[in-house]
Formats: sequence, structure tokens, C-alpha cells
Amino acid sequence: MEAVLTRHLDLNAPLGLQAYQAVGGYRSLDAAFDRKPEEIIEIVEAANLRGRGGAGFPCGLKWRLRGADAPHPRYLLCNLDESEPGTFKDRYLLYGGPHQIIEAAIVSAYALQAEQVVIFVRGEYAKGGNGLKRAIEEAEKAGLVGSNIRGSGFSLKIKVHLSSGRYICGEETAMTNAIEGRRPNPRPKIPRQSVKGLWDQPTTSNNVETLVNVPHILLNGANWFRDVGVNGGCGPKLFCVSGMVQRPGLFELPCGTPARELIFEHAGGLAEGRTLLGFIPGGASTAFLLPEHLDVPMDFDPVAKAGSRLGTGSIIVLDDTTCPVQATLNLTRFFARESCGFCTPCRDGMPYLAQILTAIAAGEGQAEDLILLEELCGIIASHSFCAFAPGGVEPLVSSLQCFREHYENHIATGRCPFDATNKSGA
Repeated sequence: MEAVLTRHLDLNAPLGLQAYQAVGGYRSLDAAFDRKPEEIIEIVEAANLRGRGGAGFPCGLKWRLRGADAPHPRYLLCNLDESEPGTFKDRYLLYGGPHQIIEAAIVSAYALQAEQVVIFVRGEYAKGGNGLKRAIEEAEKAGLVGSNIRGSGFSLKIKVHLSSGRYICGEETAMTNAIEGRRPNPRPKIPRQSVKGLWDQPTTSNNVETLVNVPHILLNGANWFRDVGVNGGCGPKLFCVSGMVQRPGLFELPCGTPARELIFEHAGGLAEGRTLLGFIPGGASTAFLLPEHLDVPMDFDPVAKAGSRLGTGSIIVLDDTTCPVQATLNLTRFFARESCGFCTPCRDGMPYLAQILTAIAAGEGQAEDLILLEELCGIIASHSFCAFAPGGVEPLVSSLQCFREHYENHIATGRCPFDATNKSGA
């Protein structure tokens, strides 16, 4: 597949305005302004563009939830928080092509008739966020952002908001609170953000990778986008591969590319003599899959059918030198630390899971701990306030199913069997 989203990315020297326009940048503005906003939403719906931030919700449907008669002002939030372990695709878009993000923000805001876009950037990406601010200033001076853009009658402000940190800020209602200067706790789901979001106004939130697809859909058509995918997937997809592979990195491939191709062809496979133990398909908050799932297309519905989620499309690979108990403990500690503390099941439950796992990993666990872990995961996932805890326990729940013999071995022998392997230099 010819690169689309990453065609002109350059992490070391991202294209300035003139260079970006020279390779076709901002052409989609004319394609957008020649259409009514409703037509753009229809095209995005027909393309079957699904959210690239984790949930996979249809973009066109999300845009419709705002309602054509929603009051003004309206806001579009571009989610560039990207705090999911194993995920680094949005970083490439930010550092490598800021004008691509701005173009996507303009045409998407026009479709939504939003007066302001707020791009919420992870705090650790401050250098990229400052580069994006400079690119916005370039676009403003050129009349691409501001009042009456290209005589269309459409006016837009774009603001970059650098996060103060914490994983929970990636949840759209917590992000809204953070932008307003509040503690980033999630809000109740009712009323919806599309009705009462930022500053109590209609607000739509999309991941940055989702939005950068929109200009290409407008220029090439819905059928083109659907045809780019394979095995039932639609459009290009940015996949991250990390862990025990020889060439970890970012790969732009058709949505629906099988995991086997991603791991063994593009990421170079495992080290010589190693075998695959399992992999996480969609970032740290998704369930483990096994070698038997290598031919599952990396698309939303097939991965869900296999028992996990495509999430951010970020694969973390474990080989036979990796202790799945230690790997799961590492993830559980992360989610325990990143809990916003708003609700008791998550605030107290996640650290308790980490405490039990720490004992098991050190060879100090008891057989009944496995039953306790399963019960706690069920309680935490079903009684927490937002989707953070259900995602946080997902790798643990699946790890207990996929690698139970490893947990039992730790408990029975009173040690981690991988310690000797790793100390030998394997």
C-alpha cells in the first residue's frame, strides 16, 4: 500500500507551510468548502471511518450525535494525549506533520460547524506541541485559520492545550475538565459531550489519527477509503509494534492486515531461536491473544471476535523469554498508579491487584490468590465509574486465562522460572 498518512512525515524536519502546500497540503479545504457540512458527514459515514483512538466508534455517527440544530458555540476536541503504553502513532503525526493535523482540524470543524478546535497534547510531547503552535501561527498568517477562511464564510480558532499529565486525561470528559482547569476526573455520561461538553457547549472529540483521515476521504472519495483496507477493514491504519521483535516501529498498512504479517514481516519477527508466547493487539488496556490468533485481521470486529480489542492498533509482543506474570504486573502497576482516584473500586482495587501480583511474581503467592484476582477484576470492572478500570484489568483477566500455568508455576515453585533464563543472557 502506498503511504497516505505518513507520506510526508519527517520527524527531524517537518514540512513548513509552503513545503506542505507544494506537495498538495490544504487542497481538501476547497473540497470541503464546495460542499455543505451535511454532505461531508455523509461521505465520512459512507467511508466507514472508525475511531482510531481505542473505541472504534464510527466517526460519522459520532458527528451526527451533535445534532444539526445544536446551539453555538460548538467545539471540536482533537485528542493527542496518547498515554497508552505501547502506543506512539500520534507522536509521529505531531512531530512529523503538524500542518496535516491543522488541515484535518479545519475540514472536520467545518463539517461540524464548530467555531473552535482544541488540540489536547500529552505533556511529555511539549516540543511537538510547541511546533504545532508555530504551524498554527503560519496557517493564521496565510489566512487558512481565522475569520472567513478563503472567503467561505467559515471562521475558526485552533488552540493547543498541553496536558499536565496523567493517563486519565485521554478520556474525553476528563479531558474536558482538564481544559477547563478542573481536576481531570471523568464526568457522568449523561448529558453527552455532544450536548453539554466543553464550557457546557456541544462538543465532539476525536483522536488525531481519526481526523487526519478526513481530508484524504474528501479528496479521494468514500469508496477509495473502503478499498484501501483488506479483509473487511477500511482505510489506512497506523500500527505500532513493540516488545520482543527485531524491528519495532510504526507501520502504515491497510486496516485488516493480519497480525502475522505485522509481527513477522514488517517488524522483523522474533530473535533467532525464540518462539511467540502471545501478544497484546491494541495497546496496554487490551486482552492478550495467542499464537493461534496470528492470522486474525487487525480490524475492530475480527479482533473483538477473537476476544480482545483493536484499541489503538499497538501490538506488544511477548516471546518465550518473557514472563507473562511479570509483564502483567508491569501493566497493572501502571494502571494502579494512573487511577484518578475518583471511585473506590478503581482507586483501591487496582493497587490491591498489583499487591497480589507482586507476591505471586516473587514466588510468595498462594493458590487461592488466582481465584481472588478473578473475583476482584469482576468487581472492579463492573462497579467503577468510567471505562478506565475495565480496560486496566483486561490484560490481567486475559493473562489468567492464557497463561494460567505460569501463575501456578510461580506459586508451586516459589520462584519465577524466567529469572534464571534472563540471568543467563538469553
